[in-house]
Amino acid sequence: MSTVDWEKHGARDAAGPGPGPYDTRGTSDVTSDVTSDVPLDPDEPRREGPDAADGMMPLWAVSLNWELRRGRQVILDGRIRDRWWFADRPASFRGLVAGVLAARGAEVVGWWDPVDGLDFPLPGHGERFDALAARGRPREASRSGDGDAADPRAGHGSRPGGTEPGDARPGGTEPGGTEPGGARPGGTGREETTRRGEERRRGTEGLFAAVAPRRPSSFDDVAATVRRIVASPDSATAFVFEDIDHRFPPGQPESYLAYLRLRAAMTDAVTPRPGPSSGAAPRARNAVLCAVGDIGRLPGWFHLEDPRVATLHVGPPDPSERRLWVSWLRDDFRGASEASRADLEALVGATDGMAGWEIDALARTSWLRNASVQKPDKLLELHRLNVSVDPWTQLDRETVGRAARELGTRVVGQHKAVDAVAAALQAAFVGVDFGNSGTARPRGAFFFVGPTGVGKTELAKAVAELMFGDESAYARFDMSEYQQEHAAERLAGAPPGYIGYEQGGELTRRVQERPFSVLLFDEIEKAHPKVLDKFLQILEDGRLTDGRGQTAHFSQCLIIFTSNTGAEGVRDLLAQRADELPYAALEAHFTRAVEEKFRDIGRPEIYGRLKPGVVVFDMLRREHVVRIADRLLGQFAESVRERHHVELDYDTAALHPWITDRMSDPAHQAYGGRQIRNELERLRAAVVTHFIGHRPLPGSRLGVGVDADGDVTITAGGGA
Repeated sequence: MSTVDWEKHGARDAAGPGPGPYDTRGTSDVTSDVTSDVPLDPDEPRREGPDAADGMMPLWAVSLNWELRRGRQVILDGRIRDRWWFADRPASFRGLVAGVLAARGAEVVGWWDPVDGLDFPLPGHGERFDALAARGRPREASRSGDGDAADPRAGHGSRPGGTEPGDARPGGTEPGGTEPGGARPGGTGREETTRRGEERRRGTEGLFAAVAPRRPSSFDDVAATVRRIVASPDSATAFVFEDIDHRFPPGQPESYLAYLRLRAAMTDAVTPRPGPSSGAAPRARNAVLCAVGDIGRLPGWFHLEDPRVATLHVGPPDPSERRLWVSWLRDDFRGASEASRADLEALVGATDGMAGWEIDALARTSWLRNASVQKPDKLLELHRLNVSVDPWTQLDRETVGRAARELGTRVVGQHKAVDAVAAALQAAFVGVDFGNSGTARPRGAFFFVGPTGVGKTELAKAVAELMFGDESAYARFDMSEYQQEHAAERLAGAPPGYIGYEQGGELTRRVQERPFSVLLFDEIEKAHPKVLDKFLQILEDGRLTDGRGQTAHFSQCLIIFTSNTGAEGVRDLLAQRADELPYAALEAHFTRAVEEKFRDIGRPEIYGRLKPGVVVFDMLRREHVVRIADRLLGQFAESVRERHHVELDYDTAALHPWITDRMSDPAHQAYGGRQIRNELERLRAAVVTHFIGHRPLPGSRLGVGVDADGDVTITAGGGA
């Protein structure tokens, strides 16, 4: 890979003084004109293009340069923790920004953050800052003992009253009978220094020496000093304040004043005087920049009320920038020596949305997980899931083989739906698909439609328990709560700056925490069409990015939509027929209703993606009513046994004909299993009344049945 000639583009040595006071000439080629793409194949010529990445710097850094040339201060937000590059070599965010500012001619580049305070990332810049800070500091009286400004006591060496510095007593004698100055009585006049006096003299030698000025440490002092320096046209300077939002959270009085000080420094900055070689090209102002992870954590007035302050988002690397990373890290991937350009291009496409650090970690994953670069989809899957065991492949083969039978024991009378879901589980277990494009999509996507109360939700729960042995792997989203347009933000999270942004989306957070899940979107027809648009990307690409920029991957999920669309017409279909409604007629009715529904809301593309997974649930037939009723009665008997230690004996000879007759009414059939439960509520109410009035003892038995008129009978001691 060819390198960019640093001197050719006028970029100076980062530690050098630069071509002049923030002169913008000589670096325009670096920051705007040079945007040639870096080829993945070293033997392939470089491609020119306005949207291609160059080894000089990322595209957002090019935009930063343009904003500086326009004379605007900049707030950088986004991926300021990522790894970038500068002058054909990897660099941190701090190193990149400092290099850009130095290339623009800044003689001093300072960097402040809440941890280290004021620092200088480039050699020699700290000393220059000290000189500039001292130049503008008010002159203080010297304490060195020289000149008129010296301490008046320094030249005489005595205190008022004729005593020497120290513990001399009034009257001129020291302890032990010495004269002032250490001379003993009766001496020759030559002062004889005592040991104690000599030690005191040495200890006080530095008291009145000049003290070197210290760099400002507190934020207030740093902001004041920076404001004074950038307001001077004598030097080209640039300062960056990183993570100011963490040090001063908005809403606090201290924070308000800190942001006012910082904005004053930004707006008071001036343009340095041109150097001797400067021409008519526009020169940048002294820069005072901010770098934050999320601009939504800054007060709005700080960056919205001043047209001289611009915001610049630092997003993830685009395809050309990722291609640059792949070209640099090519040899770090497993199997790179045998990889073709097509393989590397597939890797560039598969890493969409990944940061520079993640691409580097991906190369390490290729060795840790023994995944070749020739299989980018598999490599990405292993990297994102970060698990060594795939629950889909750990399913028991015999359990998968009898999935239809296992699911059929819980969902009565829905053979076609059970068979369709069982086939999807078996395909997920085997792990085959049409090419690599299907590996990113969910393991299965179904649209359950049919009369209400026929087992659509129950089947989703049964699948979760069969796959993972735990119903907690099943997550239900009631789409009746998403009827408003703004409710779409609940799934993927609010955008930056809005309430709840930090929490992320309900759906994306769930998938990020548990990538192996069964997701049920109940009554999808009640959701707003804008909400439905969120599922287009999930069904096609198997991913969804939340408001924080974090991506949730659905490649290991089973997605189930349920709908009652067309259920209102079932009663009319039953009333028109003297015999029982066949399944074929019911299937045609619901399929037509679903297609018309998506066409009416203007989302036929969603139906196109869901059409292979549309499963019409059958209505409850006569032979199914008794089985469902027995299951509900068994659950009720278990509840009474556990709570009161009383056994219930059902008179099934009377109950079965009674419930079958009640469910033969077309008005009741339309409500499915829920109507069976509604009818059995009469039995529950009678048992509750009996407990209140008779208080049966633990261990006793109660007989439950119905008489000829359909009234519930309760008999103590069992039997009907």
